[in-house]
Amino acid sequence: MDLDKNKIQELLDESSAKVEAIMKDTAALENILQSAEQKLKDIPGVGQYAAKLPLMLSMIRSYIAKEYTEVSPKVVVSMVGALVYMLKGKDLIPDKIPVIGAVDDLAVLGLALQVNSSELETYAKWREEKDAAKAE
Repeated sequence: MDLDKNKIQELLDESSAKVEAIMKDTAALENILQSAEQKLKDIPGVGQYAAKLPLMLSMIRSYIAKEYTEVSPKVVVSMVGALVYMLKGKDLIPDKIPVIGAVDDLAVLGLALQVNSSELETYAKWREEKDAAKAE
């Protein structure tokens, strides 16, 4: 089964209202973030963007806490949308199919990380500067 970027984007767009509601509920969002971290531990070889996942989760947390606001809300919505898809969304490939069931989840997550990589790099620099200022 080919994973079509347009189909993935359509699924993410369909869930954007739900995602925006989740983002207003700090407890629900934290639950999504913790569930995403746990689910990723169970998926072998999440790909080249896996190293950016903790950074993405940190950026979402910093944005929600209003510590880091130099990012478009649309970027945050797309990242949370990918997490929601991975955890609860309508799957293109059902998760109950061993190994293959995780492919669409990984594709959506990988796409969100890839599309938002420059924003993640900007956030990483901001976080490094913030940590350096604390150390002084």
